[in-house]
Amino acid sequence: MNLFRSGEHVDFWLGGRHPGATIPVRKLSELAFAWWCDRVEPDWRPHTREQNQAILDGVGLTGDFWRLA
Repeated sequence: MNLFRSGEHVDFWLGGRHPGATIPVRKLSELAFAWWCDRVEPDWRPHTREQNQAILDGVGLTGDFWRLA
């Protein structure tokens, strides 16, 4: 993961290569909270692939890049 201050910065860093997926820091924060918010619960269990996919979908990260295999 790399953090950039603008889309232009991403383009410069990529040097013409395809970017894959980029998201704003705000979306990254939303994803991090959704992914990790239950980890301190005493009865926590690892998420299933389906639960993880639901988290991605729930924060609006959809499409081929965000599909868990």
